[in-house]
Amino acid sequence: MINAIHTENAPFVRFPDGSEPPLSQAVIVSGLVFTSGQGPLDPVTQAIPDDFAAQVRQVLDNLVAVLEAAGSSRDLIVKCTCYLDDRRNLGTFNRVYRDYFADSPVLPARTTIVAQLVREGVRVEIDGVAAVEAAR
Repeated sequence: MINAIHTENAPFVRFPDGSEPPLSQAVIVSGLVFTSGQGPLDPVTQAIPDDFAAQVRQVLDNLVAVLEAAGSSRDLIVKCTCYLDDRRNLGTFNRVYRDYFADSPVLPARTTIVAQLVREGVRVEIDGVAAVEAAR
């Protein structure tokens, strides 16, 4: 069985015409949750931080909010795919990412890609795969 996840604790971006993109925030199947890419939009204020490090923290907070809605957590992330707008931001990204997972028992496997991101002002996006708590 496949279940779609939606939470108000992470932003669900709409197209400029107000329509929703054809995707789920996350999908659970076979004890794993697969998230859509999470950007740096604050779910309360709808603002995107200007500072790159703040964007990374917001993206990770949004990712964890979706995982928690799916019955998972930061400690159960097994894989992240990270998209940066500029490779010169990799050092800052690594510092914030390492700090964010500092107390996790295992760092997730990771792929980092430099890409042109779709939304203006967005400098980082991350999607993840995590175990679901009940599957531990």
